[in-house]
Amino acid sequence: MLAWILEEAGLKPGFLIGGVPSNFETSSQSGSSSLFVVEADEYDTAFFDKRSKFLHYRPRIAILNNIEFDHADIFENIAAIEKQFHHFLRTIPSSGKIIANAADDTIARVIAKGCWTPIMYFGPGQEWDTVEANDGSFEVMRHNKAAGTVKWELLGRHNQLNAIAVIAAATAAGVESASAIAALTRFKGVKRRMELRGLVNGVTVYDDFAHHPTAFATTVAGLRKKIGGARILAVLEPRSNTMKLGVMKDLLAGSLAQADQIFCYTGNLGWDAAAALSSLGARAVCESDFERLVATIINAVRANDHILVMSNGGFGGIHDRLLAELGRRA
Repeated sequence: MLAWILEEAGLKPGFLIGGVPSNFETSSQSGSSSLFVVEADEYDTAFFDKRSKFLHYRPRIAILNNIEFDHADIFENIAAIEKQFHHFLRTIPSSGKIIANAADDTIARVIAKGCWTPIMYFGPGQEWDTVEANDGSFEVMRHNKAAGTVKWELLGRHNQLNAIAVIAAATAAGVESASAIAALTRFKGVKRRMELRGLVNGVTVYDDFAHHPTAFATTVAGLRKKIGGARILAVLEPRSNTMKLGVMKDLLAGSLAQADQIFCYTGNLGWDAAAALSSLGARAVCESDFERLVATIINAVRANDHILVMSNGGFGGIHDRLLAELGRRA
């Protein structure tokens, strides 16, 4: 989003994006200005450098959206992650700017450890906030005054928070807020972020990169808000290192509560997913065989259903398989 705003403002930024943005032909470019946007997190740099990779970037402007426990293969607990973010904040100069989510308690703890950079907060009651309309558009608010309206196809409250964060960051980089808002209206999203893969005989299939209970919950909630009472069939592959270790298994059922049916692929999973999802009763189906998983989903589908596939991998091309099977059934 931020790279697109800067591009639309004629600033010709460089960028490195961990996805395939629909507004650009590539996920990276060198740019021809002093501005460079990089998407980074706390994952380690390399097998020989276990520092979080964002410690190497030395940004002048940084957005902190949320901090929670992940990457259990690297970090022992949330305190270990907070320490890396604390080190990261100390690399940002006093002449820079931190754009921070005021509603995230972990971010607040990290900032409390020490920060010499001015902070611009976003979220409810903060300098930057939103007011959502019934059609999915939202008003951008700054100091409780309307700055403009964003009309787009992206779903979910988390994307609205992303939007006001990048608008704030763009203004810190010298872009007028009206220009930033107008650019987001033309933002097409990123592949594998609630990407519509197809519609067959009234059944819609989506693909999303969600691979963590928080991401499952926000993705399902965003789709629920869009489609109302129609059925959501959530299909997930818990294949990240953190999920494979079972660290988040107790949060799994709650994160899928808004889905009508849940289909979990358990191939190569080292813990009992059926037990973790048992509180969902018959709504949850666990299957270790890929072919049986596809057949089970197809047998459960009704007209006007929405199939939401969530995985940070290719998931065996299940999206195309489902669309093909739906076409044959039709």
